[in-house]
Amino acid sequence: MTSLPAAPFGRVLTAMATAFHEDGSVDLDGTARIAAHLVDHGHDGVVVSGTTGESPTTTVAEDGQILAAVKDAVGDRAQVVAGVGTNATAHSVELARQAEKIGADGLLLVTPYYNKPSQAGVLHHFRTVAEATGVPVMLYDVPGRTATQISLETYEKAIALDTVVAVKDAVGDLARGVKIMQLGYALYSGDDVSTLGWLAHGGSGVVSVVGHVAGDQIRAMTDAFLAGDHAEALTLFTRMLPAIDAVMGVPNYGATTAKAALQLLGVLDNRFVRAPLVPLDDDEVAALRAGLVEAGLLT
Repeated sequence: MTSLPAAPFGRVLTAMATAFHEDGSVDLDGTARIAAHLVDHGHDGVVVSGTTGESPTTTVAEDGQILAAVKDAVGDRAQVVAGVGTNATAHSVELARQAEKIGADGLLLVTPYYNKPSQAGVLHHFRTVAEATGVPVMLYDVPGRTATQISLETYEKAIALDTVVAVKDAVGDLARGVKIMQLGYALYSGDDVSTLGWLAHGGSGVVSVVGHVAGDQIRAMTDAFLAGDHAEALTLFTRMLPAIDAVMGVPNYGATTAKAALQLLGVLDNRFVRAPLVPLDDDEVAALRAGLVEAGLLT
């Protein structure tokens, strides 16, 4: 039997939302409740303070409080990965060292965004942050948000760093991804609609957004595929498509749709976000609900 791909952070993770109070302050109890909901529904781990966690709007102190609250809530049952990626290397180093002190099981390190560094700059950023701690690192390649794609040459050099072990891929080039895995990376899908395709190409798992509402279904699909029941995995994936479309297929997706979905499930009693995001309006919530109902996730 072919051995399964390595999964240093588990198979099913979600880049989880951060709960806020109406005045914009962080709701640590609500955030811990989201983490517990995820771990109760098929997750091996959670990623805090990523884009879906609205990290561009949270302070260093808030990121530490969020990580500590989630570690307290689920750290004995799941891996907790801290998003430390910013477009300032010194800031990312500060976040990485804070995360290590709090006890993060991993770091998610995105390519610097907006300032569009060269590949030499990207590698320097990765090396500087990775060498600042002993915590395992998952690089994050999402050029749709950062405007910079990690080159294969940069991947080849970065894998030599002791702590760099994985990549979250939102590029979606399957052939390129196989080459990245051949370099030694565990590859995680960074786009829910691509997860089954990545599993078929040797991927390790997913860092999801739809997992906020479909964790059990993603777990079942992943387990079925890895057990060799590819037909069942495809059936489960197809059944989830309306939910994937509803959560990810609108311009204002991510934290906004995740929180509205959690509100529909009763995990949160609100869908507050921080500006410049705005909450889904009633029509958008109705469309989200319809997709979740069609996928069998709501009645």
